[in-house]
Amino acid sequence: MNYGNIKRLDVADGEGVRVSLFVSGCRNHCENCFQPETWDFSYGQAYTRETEDKILSLLEPYYVDGLTLLGGEPFEPENQRELVKLLRRVRAERPEKTVWCYSGYTFEQMRSEGHPRCEVTDEMLGLIDVLVDGRFVEALKDISLKFRGSSNQRIIDVRRTLESGEVVLFDR
Repeated sequence: MNYGNIKRLDVADGEGVRVSLFVSGCRNHCENCFQPETWDFSYGQAYTRETEDKILSLLEPYYVDGLTLLGGEPFEPENQRELVKLLRRVRAERPEKTVWCYSGYTFEQMRSEGHPRCEVTDEMLGLIDVLVDGRFVEALKDISLKFRGSSNQRIIDVRRTLESGEVVLFDR
């Protein structure tokens, strides 16, 4: 897996101050995507154990609320297989931190057979607190929306959704 950027102090991609990992690779190719360079799976630099150690270190300060995964597309199977390892470590070493994830795929697509599912999809979903799902749609762009770019996208409380079996929107 490659990544394009790590933001140390991100306040735009989830609640509070966050460390954000922008992964490379995306098959969605949303029109007017804000980072089309991340569609290429070879964009950026190789994600290594040292990268993972750096992210865990950046999460350490008390004022950092958590980790955000975006890209590119975190739920491309190639990315899930690496990201699930990172999320396991975050849960073990920084259990007080929240995990947000942005995906062009919907929660329903992640739960049904076919792409973007792979052998770790359910585990990865279970390690995420909040999912912003759905493709960015230029015709539905709304700059007044918090934490999303277009009105079709949802902010999902993943834990409550998995417990109830129905999509529960995040509300704080």
